[in-house]
Amino acid sequence: MSKPRVIKNYDKLDDELLEQIKLNYPNGFERHLIRFTDVNGKIASALPFETEEKYYLIRMTKSEAQLIIEEDDDYDDDGILTDEAREEYEDKFDEDIEEADIDLDELSDEDVDVDDGDDR
Repeated sequence: MSKPRVIKNYDKLDDELLEQIKLNYPNGFERHLIRFTDVNGKIASALPFETEEKYYLIRMTKSEAQLIIEEDDDYDDDGILTDEAREEYEDKFDEDIEEADIDLDELSDEDVDVDDGDDR
């Protein structure tokens, strides 16, 4: 089953998704824009971004992508995500990942299905 595809405007995204996008594109968005034909047959540009649940196209033009980065305090004057913002977002999203991690030392042999390649 494929993921739902969602086209959204940047200014309509929630903060958590914006933070994930910033981590994924720490050097800005402009170079990553793709072009597509929308439902009305018009050529549009968007920033692709994929989560576990959805595939997003965040609608923006090249000039909008530049302006977003210029006005965002999480990016420095060169359009690079600041170390402080990167660390904050990495820490925030690492906590979510750590909750799902399995401690391999706690697994017993009965919990692990090992394929030894012997189909006899």
